[in-house]
Amino acid sequence: MLSSPAADDCGHGSSSWSMDCSTIVKVRTIHISSAILAAKSPFFYKLFSNGMRESEQRDVTLRISASEEAALMELLNFMYSATVTTNTASALLDVLMAADKFEVASCMRHCSRLLRNLPMTPESALLYLELPSSVLMADAVQPLTDAAKQYLAKQFKDITKFQDDVMALPLAGVEAVLSSDELQVASEDAVYDFVLKWARAHYPKMEERREILGSRLGRLIRFPNMSSRKLKKVLTCNDFDHELASKVVLDALFFKAETPHRQRSLAAEETSHKRFSERAYKYRPVKVVEFNMPHQQCIVFLDLKRGECAGLFPSGRVYSQAFHLGGQGFFLSAHCNMDQHSAFHCFGLFLGMQEKGSVSFAVEYEFATRSKPLCDFAVKYKGNYTFTGGKAVGYRNLFQTPWSSFMAEDSPYFIRDTLHLRAELTIKPQ
Repeated sequence: MLSSPAADDCGHGSSSWSMDCSTIVKVRTIHISSAILAAKSPFFYKLFSNGMRESEQRDVTLRISASEEAALMELLNFMYSATVTTNTASALLDVLMAADKFEVASCMRHCSRLLRNLPMTPESALLYLELPSSVLMADAVQPLTDAAKQYLAKQFKDITKFQDDVMALPLAGVEAVLSSDELQVASEDAVYDFVLKWARAHYPKMEERREILGSRLGRLIRFPNMSSRKLKKVLTCNDFDHELASKVVLDALFFKAETPHRQRSLAAEETSHKRFSERAYKYRPVKVVEFNMPHQQCIVFLDLKRGECAGLFPSGRVYSQAFHLGGQGFFLSAHCNMDQHSAFHCFGLFLGMQEKGSVSFAVEYEFATRSKPLCDFAVKYKGNYTFTGGKAVGYRNLFQTPWSSFMAEDSPYFIRDTLHLRAELTIKPQ
């Protein structure tokens, strides 16, 4: 217990405190200023104001564990001098914990700032993210935990390259990595697969796994950016609560059905878990509309940001997620390449069939794009091609213009800095 000492002419009293054990093995008496402590800490203010048993009492007692002694002395020193003498991460964390216990927010901010200035490592970042919940929720600690999350997200952003390292991370670390927009991953389908793999490894019991997926990890999967085929698998996955699986899949399908303008609005409104935002996907998401009558047909929409297109120069390419027609997987690829005749760089669009046996498909296809001023889709290229696994076909100069004109500020092909592409594939009976 701590009770207020009687004030003397100097405003000082004496305080003795001991370890909180069944047997007191050490007692230490120090002189403190109740006024200074009360001004710095609501905890001490309440005790000095309301804790007196007798008006003449001058001694108050703090019972602490032996491991807290050094941290408490640093805390008391800070309350007098606004500085701490320790400079190691573990010791500063002890002072931070003591400052939280005794409600000294200024010391928490100071320790948090000192810790942010120390070199960050995966081990220290995880240490900061696994502090007690009362500490993590404090405003003074938020900059530290934010820095730890950013560090881990950057350290492991290539989740394919560091898959074993990320698999070994505890829950707090995985959450930091999966929250990032800069996560370098093939597609959101791959994020979903990784989350299941991690959850099954760390939570082998189905009941516990469902709980952690439902309350923590599931919200970090951006289901609206997953392929329709993978979303179907979510509905039959026993790792997720069936009611939750139905809800996230339904929400994802409704989002996919929205117009691009509405999708951008929804993404801007979602600030908590960014479920509608795209990451740094290796394969760009597409919107697909499928028909079975009168022919097997699909219409595929691929949007590319101006910045993504600019990054293709001088010889880059970007691939879409796979989509399916007639049981076969196809993809689109956008290229910056040299025009064969005029020897200038230009924008090309190609259609490919994934490697899958020796099956041949005769496909009619057309490429279209929106352009100003009407912003309607206009067909740019039509063709017929018999695909076999691994083959691709397309047009090297889709817009019949040099790259510099295609990318110009007044280019008619970028609408709100987005290039809208459409591919239509049809399989007709031979």
